[in-house]
Amino acid sequence: MTAPVVRVLGPVEVHDPRGHRLDVKGPRHREVLARLVVARRRVVPVPVLVEDLWGAHPPRRAVGAVRTFVSDLRAALDPHLGVDGARSIVTEGTGYAFRAATEVVDAWRFDAAVGSAAGRRGGSVDELRRALDLWRGTPYADFPDSHWAHAERARLTELRLATVEQLATALLTAARPADAVADLDAHVTEHPWREEGWRLLALALYRCDRQGDALAVLRRAATRLAEELGIDPGPALGQLRTDILRRAPHLDLSGVTGPAQQMWAAWGRSTTVSERAALVSTTALLRSLTVHGGQPGSAIAQHAATVAAAEDLGDPELTARILAAYDVPSIWSRADDPDASAAVAAAAERTLRRLPGGGRPPLRARLLTRIAVETRGLPGARGREAAGEAEALARASADPALLVTALSGTFLQTFSRAGLAADRDAIGREIVGIADEHDLPTSSILGRIIRLQALSGLGDLDGAAAHADALAELGERLDRPLAGIFVAWFRAMRAAEDGAPDAEDRYRRAADALAGAGMPGVETGLRAFALACLRLRRGDPLGRVGDLGPYEPWVRPHVLLAQQRHEEAAAAVSALPDPPPGQLHEALWWLAGRAALVTGDVRVAARAEAALAPAATELAGASSAMVSLGPVADLLRALRG
Repeated sequence: MTAPVVRVLGPVEVHDPRGHRLDVKGPRHREVLARLVVARRRVVPVPVLVEDLWGAHPPRRAVGAVRTFVSDLRAALDPHLGVDGARSIVTEGTGYAFRAATEVVDAWRFDAAVGSAAGRRGGSVDELRRALDLWRGTPYADFPDSHWAHAERARLTELRLATVEQLATALLTAARPADAVADLDAHVTEHPWREEGWRLLALALYRCDRQGDALAVLRRAATRLAEELGIDPGPALGQLRTDILRRAPHLDLSGVTGPAQQMWAAWGRSTTVSERAALVSTTALLRSLTVHGGQPGSAIAQHAATVAAAEDLGDPELTARILAAYDVPSIWSRADDPDASAAVAAAAERTLRRLPGGGRPPLRARLLTRIAVETRGLPGARGREAAGEAEALARASADPALLVTALSGTFLQTFSRAGLAADRDAIGREIVGIADEHDLPTSSILGRIIRLQALSGLGDLDGAAAHADALAELGERLDRPLAGIFVAWFRAMRAAEDGAPDAEDRYRRAADALAGAGMPGVETGLRAFALACLRLRRGDPLGRVGDLGPYEPWVRPHVLLAQQRHEEAAAAVSALPDPPPGQLHEALWWLAGRAALVTGDVRVAARAEAALAPAATELAGASSAMVSLGPVADLLRALRG
């Protein structure tokens, strides 16, 4: 590694490639660096940095000070980045972004290691131990009172606790219960409310032939939970106690540690199952877990690791089968894990080149669909080209399931410009028809979510509501919890459209249901964005809405206008980039156009008018079935007036 190492899992430090600590000057310099790391390669506008560093009353030369801090950081970091002249901190628009590789930041390495460990046969124990060894203390420990660090600190801390339990699970799967006991005992002592930790500790002791100690641990858990939280143990602990007392045979198997680990353990004991079969079966398992709401965000990282393992075997047919088998329907135009998606798309491209003749038509169609799905929301024509070819091959195959898969890729590539809700509704209508005719329930859910979004964008909220009701029934009957999440968001949006006084509360409840559902591409910034749109639509004070994530640049001018900071708002409007493709494309253009009207920015107003003109009959933002800023036509009239 030629890059410096930024360490934030503890006090913020920077070390050169040889391990020597680099001088990055004072605490403000480290705070700027830490703030950019928290943004995870996204641009942080200078006004946001100023507010995050000094609050509501920054010094007069605060902007100049931030630029000086960035210049000093570059001087400290960039000499260690190699000979290509790349900058660690790049300037984009009105702000800065830290665009380092994953291995440069310990927190990013930790995330990546945890995400891939479950997909690596026999390597998860060592990988998880290395990940946990990165921790030196509380993340961003130097900045305990900085509001920008709170959410990331909480996320990383929770992930670390879950990783301790994941490591214990891996040790149990590897038939090493004694190695799990010491770490788990310390874990539950420090965090007595984590019932999974208690369960794993009792199970590990039982597998060490310490039945009495296992039961004692369960009694201790009950006592601590009652003392600390005033609650009784959950059903998992109660069932484990019953199973231990009767020495249930399944406790001697690794099946109690989860379906993925059960499969790995079975393969580990088998002398007949090959590495190739294990990789194919892992993919099938990941697909099943994801379809049933099992953390799709982490599953794509595990799938990417499985694909990489298949490529290492040098068998393009095997790699193609693994890529094709993970045909998980995707709904949102922003990837949950962009790095993993990019890796999968690149592997699909390589595999297409390596297969004789580009592969048999059905297999080729599935590989092209993977490219279309994993490149969603990205610039360039490759994703649309891949989707078009995949759909043509699927239509020629007369395979209904393959056609639905290909249409899902086409759908995700219909966000390149505004005004395509009718096209998406046609895709959703076809998918629902295929699903109903051929009894494909997962496809029915996909098609109805697409129609829910498209009809909302077209302003047919009653038609969308009918699909929401059908989705709620399907999701409950088929155990698809993610369907219910999209329904909850639509109903919150409908309440806002109807002027319901509890619309904000409905949005908060919908956001709570989304939190932890494993869809960071959907979740990041959405709650704050929905509240901001609702308040702007109603003409209410914006106030504090929370972390806006990728939507911050478009809401920022409105925040500044509400604070009577007109010059800064005008500068923010002038620097606005074109919104990225996606369900919220029209909403972001609406925000840009409205702010341009208020600040008198003729150039941005003209850009917004031209972009929104094809969507003149739609509701801005409603193609998400989550937020709405009202008829696009109203804003177009104002922009043209």
